Amino acid sequence: MSTTNSPLFNSSPNLTRSSHLLHSPGQCTCACRHAPISPRTIYDRSAAVASCEPDLISQQHQHHHDHSSIITTSSFFYKAARLSPWKSHHQNSTPPYLLHPPDQRAPITRKLTKMAALAFSTTRFGAKPAPLPWKQPALAPAFSVSLRRKERERAVRRLVVAGMDSKPTVLVAEKLGEAGIKLLKEFANVDCAYNLSAEELCAKIALCDALIVRSATKVGREVFASSGGRLKVVGRAGVGIDNVDLGAATEHGCLVVNAPTANTVAAAEHGIALLAGMARNVAQADASIKAGKWERSKYVGVSLVGKTLAVMGFGKVGSEVARRSKGLGMQVIAHDPYASADRARAMGVELVSFDEAISAADFISLHMPLTSTTSKMLNDDTFAKMKRGVRIINVARGGVIDEDALVKALDSGIVAQAALDVFTKEPPSADSQLAKHEKVTATPHLGASTMEAQEGVAIEIAEAVVGALKGELASTAVNAPMVPAEVLSELKPYVELGEKLGRLAVQLVSGGSGVKSVKVTYASTRGPDDLDTRLLRAMITKGIIEPISSIFVNIVNADFTAKQRGLRITEERTHADSSCEHPLESIQVRIADVNSKFASAILGSGEIRVQGRVKDGVPHLTKVGSFDVDVSLEGNIILCRQVDQPGMIGRVGNILGEENVNVSFMSVGRLALRKVAIMAIGVDDHPSTQALKKIGEVLAIEEFVFLKL
Repeated sequence: MSTTNSPLFNSSPNLTRSSHLLHSPGQCTCACRHAPISPRTIYDRSAAVASCEPDLISQQHQHHHDHSSIITTSSFFYKAARLSPWKSHHQNSTPPYLLHPPDQRAPITRKLTKMAALAFSTTRFGAKPAPLPWKQPALAPAFSVSLRRKERERAVRRLVVAGMDSKPTVLVAEKLGEAGIKLLKEFANVDCAYNLSAEELCAKIALCDALIVRSATKVGREVFASSGGRLKVVGRAGVGIDNVDLGAATEHGCLVVNAPTANTVAAAEHGIALLAGMARNVAQADASIKAGKWERSKYVGVSLVGKTLAVMGFGKVGSEVARRSKGLGMQVIAHDPYASADRARAMGVELVSFDEAISAADFISLHMPLTSTTSKMLNDDTFAKMKRGVRIINVARGGVIDEDALVKALDSGIVAQAALDVFTKEPPSADSQLAKHEKVTATPHLGASTMEAQEGVAIEIAEAVVGALKGELASTAVNAPMVPAEVLSELKPYVELGEKLGRLAVQLVSGGSGVKSVKVTYASTRGPDDLDTRLLRAMITKGIIEPISSIFVNIVNADFTAKQRGLRITEERTHADSSCEHPLESIQVRIADVNSKFASAILGSGEIRVQGRVKDGVPHLTKVGSFDVDVSLEGNIILCRQVDQPGMIGRVGNILGEENVNVSFMSVGRLALRKVAIMAIGVDDHPSTQALKKIGEVLAIEEFVFLKL
């Protein structure tokens, strides 16, 4: 149905007419072809919304508009309905605010957004975005799907939401530095909406591809469920990620990235500031002066030189605090079950047990994440083990201290003073005994609050989110294999090789066989400590599962999905020729206990085997079963088992040429002269059924299989 006369497009010069909508807003879609009606058009942020007014529809056609709603969304396929792209873009930058005065737009838009979110969350759709080459996207290339909804659930009879353009959408839920916002806007549509309630966040998230938060916003399971699978990345502008449900993110295939380096120095400096300020009663003395008093004897402090500082958590921030404290002449010990003793020793820091650390310390500085293990780590029992008069600094997470127990310890004198930048509940209540305690120096979570750190964090998280949305490997991923940037660059072609070998191997399995056991072998000259294979394993797993799974699989949820399907993946290493200068000589993938649609890929042990290597930066297939081949893993591949005789390459090449299929490469591997050989043929396109049939009719070809990579 054409929308040439559709009032949605006639009502505003900013929207281009289209002939691709399933249903034209403002025009009845029943058999009578009722004349167009005039919708009321609303524009808010980046969504153009048109809603038909029931009172403008003639009574004889009211039935249609009572039982139908349309929601048009960008970027994803809905499996439940026939889909049509809707091209539209701005002709100028003036948004079409029509009819509704400004004070009425916000509540209407919120209601429409919630309706859209409800439809998103209850409609199954595919995982991959549509490849749509829009030339001037400023409004969304969209897909429309007709949804039936109960009368009582519809505040508006007929709804069209034209989403953002073909760019991804990033929701920034907490204040971010302008440098980061600017970087995001170069790649994506950015919606800055601060102080959202949980319900508002869930309603908005269905329209977003990425979410950026700081520490205040809780990103729980309900947020990922409400996204309906669209949310691909959550960026935490900072280090700690205890406000993000990593388990739910992983299950939904959503990557979580953080910004662990930009505010490290700022947090460490704030820890030192609290340490020194507390020791010399700076905050209390300042308040006394401002109250018109002069109380020198009341605010006698303690020296730092020679005192023992226990750093609890020897990560980036903890180690920087230790380094600076050493410069102040303090004796530094640390507790961290995951820290390297050699690294600590090189800094002049001794790693000790938890009990040893808290019992020997004059000052305790907390730098651990908030987990089930560290929650209320400092409590009545642990305070009882400390030196009387100990001083505590916390710039990590409020929840690591039992705040009621700390108040008792301060009152009893076990703890002489506390300097706190974080609280269990932020902001603390007005009647908080801890925040108001005279022995407490408190700041409102200022650890990362320097101008330099704010800009640095904004840029770091923006770069991580944009990179992830582009499909690049994230060096700051929290719930996926995290590999340093320099290692990522080196491993990139091997990551591609691993995924393609997994994809190829699983396509060799005949349809009725369930894949349950996979063995991956890495041939390398490097030792286990010099070659982290977690990323390789994740991508091989992705390659194996994706062709046989109806759900979206990525490096985030690949292992989780494998476990759900009962797929066991084991790894082993073999020592390669010492002359190999690359991280890996080869990767081999074996699938056990299955039948194969290509018998030549089966070893004597009954396993399907494929093997490959990287040559000049390009992944190559080098072995299928017992046969040696050498073809680049690009495009698609036809594998043929044939009698080794003259003319076979030309015969198959002629068949493909006659069917207009371009051959990109060809390789033949054989076990013995004039016996049996395997021919691997690279093709740019999917051969027609007729072309494949002709190949199968060649008498010397015993079996063949077409594989998509």
